[in-house]
Amino acid sequence: MKKKAISVILTACMAFTLLAGCGEKNTPATPYVETDEISVDEEAEKDAKDSGRTTLTVGFDAEFPPYGYMDDSGNYVGFDLDLAEEVCKRKGWELKKQPIDWDAKDMELSSGAIDCIWNGFTIQGREDQYTWSIPYVDNSQVFVVKTDSGISTQADLDGKKVGVQKDSSALAALEGDASALAATFAELTQYADYNTGFMDLEAGAIDALAIDIGVAAYQIKNRGDGYKILDEQLASEQYGIGFLKGNTVLKDEVEAVLLEMVDDGTFMSIAEKYSDFGMTDSVCLGK
Repeated sequence: MKKKAISVILTACMAFTLLAGCGEKNTPATPYVETDEISVDEEAEKDAKDSGRTTLTVGFDAEFPPYGYMDDSGNYVGFDLDLAEEVCKRKGWELKKQPIDWDAKDMELSSGAIDCIWNGFTIQGREDQYTWSIPYVDNSQVFVVKTDSGISTQADLDGKKVGVQKDSSALAALEGDASALAATFAELTQYADYNTGFMDLEAGAIDALAIDIGVAAYQIKNRGDGYKILDEQLASEQYGIGFLKGNTVLKDEVEAVLLEMVDDGTFMSIAEKYSDFGMTDSVCLGK
């Protein structure tokens, strides 16, 4: 009985083995077919390039028209904020407009209080401090004086009191390539914002104000014909969007949408809203 049982078991095992083998032979091998499907690694890489965010907090100087400022209704508006609004609309993000103290912009960015600095932000001299978008505005630094000041050239600023905004491109120029010119000034006063600087210019506390040409055009348009821009430029520069150093994911997302806006004409349409301030001439995209 024991031998017979063993024989039956062996026979059953052989039969199972044959069936299993037949099953493998009858199942055709899956052929390799080249398709357009995204591999697991490619999908992971794609996901890594998408920040997955729902909001974008933009840091800006609320007294820097026409790029960012408060209008008569108490709303924050401006060329850069309009661009940011359109980017967020297309991405399905909520735009959070965060006015900041310009001196504290680096702290705001590094702490995560803001996601980027988008407010007439100069690239030159800061290339290695941030992750930058492509330049979108060509800008110049100029001097604004009263029309009856008797000042017509930069040479006429010798012995005069000049104002400038703290941590601005104009200040960087006066402390850098134009330091010899600054040395001729009687005083160089730094202001927290340009509105205060213009008030001092109007009151005669200073004789000239070094400023971005777009901001100068806006201020002069709103203050009347009592001011003029000197023909000689102090410096030229380009504006970009500044992200935290290394944050290429967010930079790439925002920049891609900005370029879409250039291609479909939306970028230039927004610039045309601020044509009275020379924005259509200043932008370097969409032309």
